[in-house]
Amino acid sequence: MRKTFAVLAVVVLGALASVTAAQAGNTTITNEQIPVSFTDLVPCAAGGAGELVDFTGTIHVVSRVTINGNRESASFHENYQGLKGVGETTGDTYVGNAEENGSQNLSLNNGQAESSFQLHINYNGQGSAPNFSENAVEHITINANGDVTVSFTNFSIDCG
Repeated sequence: MRKTFAVLAVVVLGALASVTAAQAGNTTITNEQIPVSFTDLVPCAAGGAGELVDFTGTIHVVSRVTINGNRESASFHENYQGLKGVGETTGDTYVGNAEENGSQNLSLNNGQAESSFQLHINYNGQGSAPNFSENAVEHITINANGDVTVSFTNFSIDCG
């Protein structure tokens, strides 16, 4: 599941890197396709024993970064396209679709920051493979001293 958190960091940092001093005060919108390949544990598979499933596909990402004065705000929307997986043990196949949204606000003076995101993935088992879904919500707030004042991650899997 951490793969999506890493994608979030890459997208936001990549978007920030694309903003130059000449663009300060403007909004930069990035629209890109990112190929992905990852392995995820499917706890509902193999009669409930769980199975590692290898997935490939593409993530379509639209991000928006705005710098105004001393503030940076960024948001992104992702959807997974053509996400397909094959079980390493059973050979069961899955088709996935997902949506992820996030936002970040950052002070360019004192480092105060706030970041949030939500992810929902549906995996549709083909044939006798089970359907399941993953949901995640994450939020972090950092004060001007660099202390994390709020941090939580809620993650759930629904085998149904």
